[in-house]
Amino acid sequence: MRLNGGSAMNSMQTSGNGVLVIAEEFMLAELACAANGIANTEPVCAMVFGEPKLVTGFDKVFVVEKLTEYNTDLYTAAALDLIKEIQPSIVLIGATNQGRDLAPRIASALNTGLTADCTDLTLSKHGLLEATRPTFGGQLMAVIICKTKPQMATVRPGVFKPAESDKLPEIIYRDAPYVHPRVELLDFSEQPRKVNELETAEIIVTGGAGIGADGFRLLEEFAAALGAKVGATRGAVHTGLASAAQQIGQTGLTVSPKLYIACGVSGSVQHIVGMCGSKKIVAINIDPDAPIFQNCDVGYVGDIFEVIPQLMEKFCI
Repeated sequence: MRLNGGSAMNSMQTSGNGVLVIAEEFMLAELACAANGIANTEPVCAMVFGEPKLVTGFDKVFVVEKLTEYNTDLYTAAALDLIKEIQPSIVLIGATNQGRDLAPRIASALNTGLTADCTDLTLSKHGLLEATRPTFGGQLMAVIICKTKPQMATVRPGVFKPAESDKLPEIIYRDAPYVHPRVELLDFSEQPRKVNELETAEIIVTGGAGIGADGFRLLEEFAAALGAKVGATRGAVHTGLASAAQQIGQTGLTVSPKLYIACGVSGSVQHIVGMCGSKKIVAINIDPDAPIFQNCDVGYVGDIFEVIPQLMEKFCI
C-alpha cells in the first residue's frame, strides 16, 4: 500500500539541506545509520540535548547544553529554531516515549506531515522520503510519501543496526530558547532502561505457537548449542509457551541479529515487522506456502523435530 501525505500548501520542489536527526543518546547510532542511507551527498546532522558522549556518523552535531531534562515546550522551541535555520529536507526522530511526544508538536508547528513508528526508510526516484510502517492493525505495510518539507518520520528503536563510522562531526553549541514553559518539573526519578537480552543477541531462534511445548524445549537445546537466545511469536506467548519478554513483532520487540532462525513461524506481517532488520533469516516450516518463506534468505520445508536435529548434528557438534 502506498499513500501520499501532507498538505500541498507547504510543498517544496527543491531539495533541502540534508537530514536532521533528533534523538536520545541510545538511538543516535541507529539513526545515524538510517540517515546516511538516505542522505546521498547531502549533510547529515544531529541535535542533542545536554552534553553527549562521543558521537560519530554525522557531519555536524548541534548541542543545547542547558536542556538536560525533557520539557515539551523547550525542546520543541529549540528544535524549531534549528530546523528553520538549517532547513533540512528530512527530520528523523526516535519513536520513543519522548520522541512520540516531541515529533507531532514539531510537525504541527511546521505545518508538515509526519509518518510515525517507521520500520524502513528509502528514497523515491524523485528524491522523496518513502517511510514504511505497519497499518490496519499490522495487517499491511504502508509506504507513505510526505509531499511537504521537511519530511518527518519517527523510527522504531532496533530497526536499524548501528554501524561503525569514522566520521567525526563538527560540534556546535547552541543557547537554550527563551521560552517560558507551561509545565515545571518538580522532581525526577530516573529508572535505568532495561535492555532485553534479545535486543543485543547476535543469534535468535524463534518459535511459533504450532510447535508446542516440546518444540520450545527443542529450541532451548538448539539455542544453547548455537549460543543463541530464544524468541517467540505473539501466538506462542498468548498460549503460554513463552514469556512476554520473548515476544518479537509489532506489539513486542524489534530485533536485528546477525542470524534469525524462525521455527514453525507462519510469517504474519505483525511478526515480520519485528525481525525484518535481521542480517540473515532462516525459516523452517512444514507448510511450503507459509508467508515466512517470502521473507527469508534460506528456507527448509519440513518438521522442526526432523530438521533441527540434523542442523545441530552438522553445525553444533
